[in-house]
Amino acid sequence: MKAIEALNLRKAYGGTVQALDGMSLSVEAGTIFALLGPNGAGKSTTVKILTTLTKADEGEARVAGLDVARQAAKVRRMIGVVGQKQGFDRESTGRENLKLQAEVYNIRGAAQDTRVDELLEQLGLEDAADRITRTYSGGMQRRLDVALGLINRPQVLFLDEPTTGLDPEARADMWHEIERLARDERMTILLTTHYLEEADNLASQLAIIDRGRVVAAGSPDELKHELHGDRVEVELAEGVEPALIGVLEEMSGVSEAALDGNMLRARTSNGGAVVPAVISALEARGCVVASVAVARPSLDDVYLRHAGRSFANAEREGAPA
Repeated sequence: MKAIEALNLRKAYGGTVQALDGMSLSVEAGTIFALLGPNGAGKSTTVKILTTLTKADEGEARVAGLDVARQAAKVRRMIGVVGQKQGFDRESTGRENLKLQAEVYNIRGAAQDTRVDELLEQLGLEDAADRITRTYSGGMQRRLDVALGLINRPQVLFLDEPTTGLDPEARADMWHEIERLARDERMTILLTTHYLEEADNLASQLAIIDRGRVVAAGSPDELKHELHGDRVEVELAEGVEPALIGVLEEMSGVSEAALDGNMLRARTSNGGAVVPAVISALEARGCVVASVAVARPSLDDVYLRHAGRSFANAEREGAPA
């Protein structure tokens, strides 16, 4: 069963900025699905359309079997949303915030008290329940955001950059909670992230987005296994001439050579064996090699193959969206 389906979504802002350019995706019920892409790739716009916060210019989408454009009110009853920005009142307590959110969903009386207490315990906030939320740590505030998104027991939970700004310990705690929700609550979770490690660790399926469209989709392992052999990265001390790509491509056992700033990247069946020959060939042409690295395929490699640039460079450049 598909919990989320989107087909050919397009969205432009101001008539000139193309945020989505034919976005399509499909999410199985009960899974953790990651939208992975750099800032500006179109992830948040996708979430806004799927959660009825904005309308697509073209295309269609369904969440929990409901059309997000024609059945928006019903969709909102079936989903939970945790946005990038804090969704709680900083001058109220955690308990007060949750009770107010419960009122929005017409959860009242004993059912409200039970649900609020349950979420405070699940998210590890029971000891701080009656403290003003501006005194919470960053990790506690993010857990409260998640609790607010869970108040109505949603079938589908949307998490937009859930761990941005958190320290490593708080991020690990959030990962654990996301995994628990999918496992114990059998909840479908769609999260957006620009952290490669987060998508790799959490998601059973993911879609890599670049400039408003999906450039690759599948499980993290499937996508990485498409890239056979090792990745070789050679950083040169000075500017790289495009002609050096040809130097690598002419070498036996080397393929997919690419230039990325001062970095030459290529794939090879045996990185350890080919590195000495690569260094010799480059130095023979007067290049000064600053560093060499050999690694197994990663999601960054997948992104580089399908988007034509490294994830780090995409982050620095920013996409038109």
